[in-house]
Amino acid sequence: MKKFNEDELKEFDGSDPGKPIYFAYKGKVYDATSNPLFVDGMHFEHPSGCDLTEYMDEAPHGDESLEHLKVVGEYTE
Repeated sequence: MKKFNEDELKEFDGSDPGKPIYFAYKGKVYDATSNPLFVDGMHFEHPSGCDLTEYMDEAPHGDESLEHLKVVGEYTE
């Protein structure tokens, strides 16, 4: 499984239409490319291409909302 650091993950922020949209959560990297809630790499005010772990406490959903997303790697800070 691919390991992503902060700089590598930033490359998948949705700004390049040719690349997938990724974000990290609790050490895993998820693919949100086909998720309609990540428009142009943004999930409401939360950007992709970074670790969203700290924002989950504010979310109206829990970890179960990530079950349908594919894990594509591991996140290492």
